[in-house]
Amino acid sequence: MKLIFSAASPFVRKVRVVIDESGLTDQVTPVPVQTTPLVTDPAARSANPLGKIPALVLDDGKSLFDSRVICRYLKDISGAGLYPAERIWDVLTLEALADGIMEAAVLMVYEGCLREKENRSATWVEAQWEKITHALDALERQEFAAMQGDLNIAHLATACALDYLDFRHGAQEWRKGRAALDEWHSQISLRTSLQTTLPSG
Repeated sequence: MKLIFSAASPFVRKVRVVIDESGLTDQVTPVPVQTTPLVTDPAARSANPLGKIPALVLDDGKSLFDSRVICRYLKDISGAGLYPAERIWDVLTLEALADGIMEAAVLMVYEGCLREKENRSATWVEAQWEKITHALDALERQEFAAMQGDLNIAHLATACALDYLDFRHGAQEWRKGRAALDEWHSQISLRTSLQTTLPSG
């Protein structure tokens, strides 16, 4: 299998973490690309008509995307217990929240990097950060049952989302006033899969 990826993408990182946690590292060849919403790498376009990453190219040439689809596939072929059946809806809901944090954070980056300076909208950026803060506050209040118990996909997605905030939006200081979430993040960050896939670029 081949993973079409960019190391800076939090969605790609989630997949890379699941590959590690599932024991599939030796079965997946990483294919790095340079792609943005404005300029699509041919390898990304070939694997996904939308040109978005990550995309997983299977040995038979078929492609899977997006990150949630890929992670479910990796779970099925590996048997990794990241999607507990008895808690599946709680887990998938928390994963969706984490993905939403990533999406809003990425949109903030795009606004600052891809749009002409005179056309950038501070209001747009503030609205994305407001979404993130509401999500972080809900996590701090421990509103999601899936945060408890054995390791699951939602834990990994949430960790990737928080790390991306550190990577791209460190000045926002997401930890301020969120001691419980900070402690949770400190503990899960000890996992090898998260330490070896920290974002870069």
